[in-house]
Amino acid sequence: MKIKSFRGLMVDGSIDTIPLHTNDGSIGYRIVKFRLMGFEPGGDNYESIVKIYMIPQTTATASIDFSDNTMAAAGFFTGDTTQQTMKEDSIIFDNQIFNQDIFVTYNDLQGSDAKINYYIELEQVKLDMNENTVATLKDIRNITGQ
Repeated sequence: MKIKSFRGLMVDGSIDTIPLHTNDGSIGYRIVKFRLMGFEPGGDNYESIVKIYMIPQTTATASIDFSDNTMAAAGFFTGDTTQQTMKEDSIIFDNQIFNQDIFVTYNDLQGSDAKINYYIELEQVKLDMNENTVATLKDIRNITGQ
């Protein structure tokens, strides 16, 4: 089992693209770890929503809809300066395998300038021709909204 990790620092409203696509689509990925941490824990107030999608996003929204089959994971990070406490919770839909780029969105519910760090681990999965076709068609269907 090969694990690839990605990390980044985001500002409110931003969207990061994690490039995973290959020419033949024979490599798939599954999220195995998704963690969040504030840029200045105890120094900023946070109410942060970070989500991972399997299709491009135009905006980073605060709503979390588990019925959205294009969302691969969602995380909530909260912290404050007065009590210097933090809480982080994330849910990964680990049964989803994708072979295209993924997109990380960040929305700060307080509208502050607080930055957020993310860390993602992906398990690399070798796809046979049938799995490759299914994953690719699923990604195409999700992008076109069919």
